Amino acid sequence: MRATHALRSTTPRAVRRCAPLSAGRASAAVSQKEQAPATPETQAALDLNPPRGTRDFYPEELRVRNWLFGQWRATAAAHGFEEYDSPVLESEALYVRKAGEEVTQQLYNFEDKGGRRVALRPEMTPSLARMVMARKNALPLPVKWFSVPQCWRYERTTRGRRREHYQWNMDIWGVPGVTAEAEVLAAVVGFFERVGIDSADVGIKINSREVLAELLAKTCGVDQADGARFAATCVLVDKLEKVPAAKLYDDFAALDVSPDAVDALVEKLGEGGSIEALEALLGADSPALANLREVYALAEAYGYADWLVFDASVVRGLAYYTGVVFEAFDRSGELRAICGGGRYDKLLESFGGDALPAVGFGFGDAVVMELLEMKGLVPDLDSSVDAVLFALASGDGDNDAALARDAAGVAATLRKLGLRVDLVLEPKKPKWAFKHADRKNAPLALMLAPDEWADGRALVVKDLGTGDQANVPLDELPAWLEARA
Repeated sequence: MRATHALRSTTPRAVRRCAPLSAGRASAAVSQKEQAPATPETQAALDLNPPRGTRDFYPEELRVRNWLFGQWRATAAAHGFEEYDSPVLESEALYVRKAGEEVTQQLYNFEDKGGRRVALRPEMTPSLARMVMARKNALPLPVKWFSVPQCWRYERTTRGRRREHYQWNMDIWGVPGVTAEAEVLAAVVGFFERVGIDSADVGIKINSREVLAELLAKTCGVDQADGARFAATCVLVDKLEKVPAAKLYDDFAALDVSPDAVDALVEKLGEGGSIEALEALLGADSPALANLREVYALAEAYGYADWLVFDASVVRGLAYYTGVVFEAFDRSGELRAICGGGRYDKLLESFGGDALPAVGFGFGDAVVMELLEMKGLVPDLDSSVDAVLFALASGDGDNDAALARDAAGVAATLRKLGLRVDLVLEPKKPKWAFKHADRKNAPLALMLAPDEWADGRALVVKDLGTGDQANVPLDELPAWLEARA
């Protein structure tokens, strides 16, 4: 065993959230008056909070974020997905669609210095579509890619909803059948199980845009072939879960859908509480219902059918979905949707390309962290090192400086052995150094004391768990650590 393995510690530490904001540099073109030193009378107090809806990540918080991202990446790797990334700054045209989507209204968009309209990405799928189009003829299908991008939306901040957030995305391109839906759903469930959440905590609502298409045709006279009208109607239907139908009559009327038709649609959605109920409405030969049945059959084979909850009202707000759609929800009802996704076979067509079957989901960090905290499943993570190394302060400036140089050399030697060593950079007394080692969750404290170091270049090694102490020559330290393991 390497010595580094024997020294690692997992002592819990609490996680606490804070939020400062650093100041920017001043312009070199300011006037002499502006360059004058600020005084309490002329300088306003610096706001130490980050911009509204954004977050700072102090080390203890970043450890938790990295842990979450690690769980996402491990889940994706277990399913054979490869990671990709793209610029956070994209062309505005990538997101501006004509279906009344909130994402278009919530863009952080502006004109750059070259006169180009750009936006901070609000979601990853359009960037992925752009990348797939760029190499479509060279990509071996199916494409199974994932990413963990930072996304931006200018929206009202609530619990689990921020203007800046990170989002786990997994997508499969080139598979027309619902085996792709079943696989990405397996990944969602796999992540939840990896972090200790089960189907009693979370369910996954599932529906199909094709089911909705058949209902809209029967109740509202809206045909799926009328692409723009159908997409805009789907966006409104998605709002029915949150907004009374009467408040959306005018919006539906703009799409030539009467209030009576809206009421009929709401009634049918309420009646479709199961696939069997929908069969009575749509007929046993409905292709949409056949697809949903196959998803359930595959879920049984994977072993996650108990997570699925059929819900005919689930639409998802993005207009580009074309088939099965789904969203994970907190069964206690305290949180908004945890993640969501579905099939979007025609997205490339909206960018002028050829259609290519695609399925994927987005999984935000803010909501799932709320859920994990509710369930007590956020791990206590520390910033442990294998050892704290320090030179004993004697009060003799020249001797202390020489010993400090030797300590730097020892630290370099130990780090080459694979040890994580925190070198104390100023002369300190043992009491301070031992307390510091405890804060760093280090199992060992290594001290260069003048007499022991002069006599055979021996380190004073203290086991902070047992209190045992030994003098170990530097060239014997690796074997000593190996024996200790």
